[in-house]
Amino acid sequence: MFSSSYKYAVVQVYDHKLRMAEMQKLERLKAAKEVLRCSLEESKELAFRIGESGPRLERMSQRLALLETTMNAISTKWKLYEIKGPLDQAFGLSASIVDMFEVICSLEIALSSDLSSPGLLAYLTTVKYTEDALRFLTGYCKLAIPWLEDAQQILESNKSIADHWYLKNVTKCLLALEELQAMEERFKLRGGALMPALDKLESEFARLLLDNRSHPSVDTPPLPLPFPEPVLEKVQAIVERLGANDHLENCISVYVEVRSSNVRETLQALDLDYLEISLTELDSLQSLEDCIDQWGRHLEFAVTYVLEIEHRLCSEVFRNVGSDTSMDCFAKIAVQSGIQSFFKFGNSVARSKKEAIKLLKLLDIFAALNKLRSDFNRLFKGKSCAEIKNQTRDLIKKVVDGACDIFWELSLQVELQLPSSPPGDCGVPRLVTFVTDFCNQLLEDEHWKTLLQVAEIHHGWNHKSFSENLLSGEIHSIVIALERNLETWAGEYKDSTRSCLFMMNTNWYLGKYTRGTKLADIMGQEWLRGHEEYMEYYEAVYLNESWGRLPALLCNDDMAFDHVAANRALTEFTAAFDSMCKRQSNVVLCDKGLKWRTCELVLRAVVPPYKSYLESYVPSIEHKTGCRIDVKYTPESLQSMVSSLFQPKFGKLGNTKCTELVNKVNNVIANPISSTPAAA
Repeated sequence: MFSSSYKYAVVQVYDHKLRMAEMQKLERLKAAKEVLRCSLEESKELAFRIGESGPRLERMSQRLALLETTMNAISTKWKLYEIKGPLDQAFGLSASIVDMFEVICSLEIALSSDLSSPGLLAYLTTVKYTEDALRFLTGYCKLAIPWLEDAQQILESNKSIADHWYLKNVTKCLLALEELQAMEERFKLRGGALMPALDKLESEFARLLLDNRSHPSVDTPPLPLPFPEPVLEKVQAIVERLGANDHLENCISVYVEVRSSNVRETLQALDLDYLEISLTELDSLQSLEDCIDQWGRHLEFAVTYVLEIEHRLCSEVFRNVGSDTSMDCFAKIAVQSGIQSFFKFGNSVARSKKEAIKLLKLLDIFAALNKLRSDFNRLFKGKSCAEIKNQTRDLIKKVVDGACDIFWELSLQVELQLPSSPPGDCGVPRLVTFVTDFCNQLLEDEHWKTLLQVAEIHHGWNHKSFSENLLSGEIHSIVIALERNLETWAGEYKDSTRSCLFMMNTNWYLGKYTRGTKLADIMGQEWLRGHEEYMEYYEAVYLNESWGRLPALLCNDDMAFDHVAANRALTEFTAAFDSMCKRQSNVVLCDKGLKWRTCELVLRAVVPPYKSYLESYVPSIEHKTGCRIDVKYTPESLQSMVSSLFQPKFGKLGNTKCTELVNKVNNVIANPISSTPAAA
């Protein structure tokens, strides 16, 4: 049917296919041979390493071999006994137990290698595989042991059919499985195979921390975490493995030591030596005013930027082992970094001498703490930060109590200055400049807002109602107490003229230098007008009882004809004028405007009558009598002498006695009310 050529072609195709199939089989055989050869070499290498793993692995291998042999021997007769069911279940796991043990042996060898050889991530994977294999081995043993125990119990309870050989070998199998079950625990104990691996991970953890230290800039606070993302992933993976093996203690210690050292170095750049100032060195709060201002800025930087970053980093590094560990680490870092030295400084200020100036500083401290309140509540939460929270609350309580104690005693402190003597130069007492400037500073928006918060908190602690009027009323009481002191001091001058000058000075100062201030708003416009009216009243009394009496000495009808009377009148006027100048030579008026006003009044009262006398009487008398009248002062020299009055007198060093009283200066508040004399 088919031609011979066609048949030949078919045969050729078939032979070709056979040859191709044989060649493919040959190639597969060669590949299989190569795989077997590699497997044989690996098996030899594995056997060599297992042989080097020590007597323990050898003993375990022997027991596994015994386990397998014994189970096989027992299985030949299991149908003869009632132990068939338990043994059947136990034998089902025996192969898995043997396989898992072999895997663990190979992993143990891999763990002994250098960490850098496979790389950190590969090494971590090996550690995890080892943990998983040990866990599976333990689980298999836990399943198999009860079944063998059931078989053992059956053999022991059926003496008539029990074969001593079977019972003995079942017992041996139980012992072998129990030892395998304990293998996981031994691996994790000191001296176990996992311990060197975990130690290597600890060392790598420390190296990564040290190599990736960064310091937040004092000028430009950083936003990102100090660890690059790849480094953070490695650190997290190490922590997870160490945590899974209850090996975090050393890891935490290293982390806290490195990061707290990093924070300390960062804060040292701020020059925080002032935080160590002792309580005895705080006697002068003025010298520490700049330090207290720095304290608020430095605390904000330490909390908002430095510790904020450490808190975030702790959360990221330890997020896989629980928030408690993260907070424990952060709390230790915060303590070791020196955050408590800020509280110590604040407590020193709060416990220092009770002075009015300290009130402003306590308000500054409270404002700084209050500004950071939400940050403190967020960062320092939980039991780990209990110590820091307690110290913060304790400082806030001291600040609030101290500020309120000082504020509510201010009017009393002003009253206690009453025994002081008034200024000898009739100038404005330092107490007046202090109280007015201090009250105005206290009434500044930021200080007043803070004082309201502090007072409201203090009233709340004492279960008392609170309103802003309470504080305004106390400010009013302070000023009224000051005015009572002024009235009393004015009466202590033996010379009514000096008493008037004193009241002119103080009323002018209170009227002029409080106008347009928050203090004037509290005291009211009527109070301001009252001081202006008082100043004018005492000004009139002063003029009438002093310079105003001099022109009367020149008014005598006999002077027009009597040379002696005219000369006597001029002499009396000159003597009275000299006496008045001498008595008022050390008087200082607090303001250029007041000085100009007073001099103008004196000149108007004295110079025109004197000039008129000289022009009207002296030439006429000299012409009629031919006798010259001795004139000591010309009107111009009289005017010059009056204009030179009420000036500050310069001492040896060129400083004026009352410079601080003439100018409205802020640093006058450096003197505490409790120790400020009334005299300038």
